[in-house]
Parts: sequence; structure tokens; C-alpha cells
Amino acid sequence: MMPDELLLQIQTSLIDGDPDATLEATRKALAAGVEPLRIINGVLVPGMRIVGEKFSCGEYFLPNLIVSANSMKLAMQVLEPELRARQQAVAPPGTVVIGTVRGDIHEIGKSLVATMLSANGFAVHDLGVDVPVEKFVDTVRDSGANLVGLSALLTTTMGVQKLVIEELARAGLRDRVKVMVGGAPVSRNWAAAIGADGYAEDAVGAIDLARRLAG
Repeated sequence: MMPDELLLQIQTSLIDGDPDATLEATRKALAAGVEPLRIINGVLVPGMRIVGEKFSCGEYFLPNLIVSANSMKLAMQVLEPELRARQQAVAPPGTVVIGTVRGDIHEIGKSLVATMLSANGFAVHDLGVDVPVEKFVDTVRDSGANLVGLSALLTTTMGVQKLVIEELARAGLRDRVKVMVGGAPVSRNWAAAIGADGYAEDAVGAIDLARRLAG
């Protein structure tokens, strides 16, 4: 099979949500001499954008997003050693610290956003759930992140998003990071009220927002 055919196969299987086929086609493309960066920038990243567009228009649903994101992660596990061996690197569009805030143990939405961010090339520090305010601040400082994602699924924990932003400011870190907020009770108005830089209502929106905020 010719390299261009293999690249088309990679993207098609990614969009269709077939992780095994994506992985196999990626291996074959490397064996055929296709550059890892060409696979990533020319096929995988555009493919994930197509998946996001299909989700936005209602053609795809959450399971489709998850399977396609996992397909990309499998492909990257094969490509990353090749990049290191060739002393090449993919510059991430941004570094994100993400977590569900203190007092809230909701996992699914935050984890999906983290997975999608990683699949779209961002370096992601997923802190999990019930994350203390200080943990966000310390990780931003230690990682050099330029983006923070704060998830809150309860009205009683929304206020912790505001606390994180205030503590980032006290630590002298607020000017270097953009803060995204999300979660079922969160709104664009709430984001503006607490001084966040943006709000997204779903995982695809979060990816678009992260790209814009990262410049």
C-alpha cells in the first residue's frame, strides 16, 4: 500500500473510531518511511478536528469522541518513540493543568476534556477530582503551564473556581495563565463574574477555547 493510502487509512479509522485499525495503519506508515510529524500534523490532528465538528453538529456523540481520542492516543504511543529517536518534537499548543475543584468528585466530564486536550497535542496535567486550591497553584508554578481548566459539577463547589483564580493572583501567577471553567451549573456569565478567561459547555468547546487562549 502506498504512503498516501496509508495516511488516508489512518485518518479514516480515527474518524470512524477504530483504534486497532488506526494503530495498525500508523505502524505500516512508519514502516513505509512516512515521517512521524507528517502523520501527526497532516492526519491525526486534522482528523480529531473533524471528529469535533461531527460532535458539534450532532452527528457524533460522547462515545464517538472517546473512541476517536483513544485511537489518537494509541497512535501517539507508537509515534513518540520515533520522534525521540529522530530528535524531533511536536511543540504542544499549550500546557494545561486541569482538575475538578475541591469538594467535587465528578470525574467523567473533566476526564473527557483532559483526554481530548491530550489527543489534540496539549501537554496535560490531570490532577483528578476534589483538588485542593493549593494543588492547582503549585502545579501551575512547577509545570510552567499557560492554561488552567477548572471543573465544577455542583452549585456548592462553583465558588472554589473563584478561589483558585484569586490564589493564582496572590501567588503572582495569574498573568501567565489563562483560566477556563466548565461544569453543569457553570455559565458564561459566571465565568465573567469570577474573572475567568473563558467558558466551555462541552469537551469540543473546551478544545476550541484552549486553542484560542493558547494563541
